[in-house]
Amino acid sequence: VQLQASGGGLEEAGGSPRLSCIASGRTFRGYAMGWFRQTPGKEREFVAAIRWSAGWTLYADSVKGRFTISRDNAKNTMYLQMNSLKPEDTAVYYCAANGDGLMSRAHNDYQHWGQGTLVTVSS
Repeated sequence: VQLQASGGGLEEAGGSPRLSCIASGRTFRGYAMGWFRQTPGKEREFVAAIRWSAGWTLYADSVKGRFTISRDNAKNTMYLQMNSLKPEDTAVYYCAANGDGLMSRAHNDYQHWGQGTLVTVSS
């Protein structure tokens, strides 16, 4: 089971990058998936989650209205469209999958993790 996150890089404040997470190694049918982020010295922070049925999503208050999570189940791929970036969005972003199928804000509820992609936002 592998999750591969990509799309990070150096962005200017106000920018709109899109992160991708490709799942491979098994079917992720029924899995909920999520994005978390982490900065040095801090705990991994919930960003957004989405159920298998993509109509159900959940966001952290800090990104609600700016970030949009989506998925293409046919491609085993999840996305995070990030708009109106702020310097405080700078972090390593991780994608994760939860076999219970439920969206969760708790990182311990996710069994599978990608390697992370760094997003750096300059002011």
